[in-house]
Amino acid sequence: MGNLPELTVKHKTFARRFEVEKDGYHAVLEYQLEGGQIIFTHTDVPEALGGQGIGPLLARAGLDYAREQSLSVLPVCSYVAGYIQKHPEYQDLVK
Repeated sequence: MGNLPELTVKHKTFARRFEVEKDGYHAVLEYQLEGGQIIFTHTDVPEALGGQGIGPLLARAGLDYAREQSLSVLPVCSYVAGYIQKHPEYQDLVK
């Protein structure tokens, strides 16, 4: 894993995405809101940032936000769907 303590996930509500910036690159988790549901549509971690734990960091931030806001989750994005499968503590969010 990379040096995660220095990384901060920013929630850019106007752009409907969670974002991590490092070394001039941006990794994002994009979503849409529909009623009481958050639909995770796309995760993109540039190759230069791969293997540093940024994908899981984004997924956790998005899923924790969903829980805080009492939103159900529709993981259209295959990365988020896989993350939920591996982390049963988030499976109750999928309805």
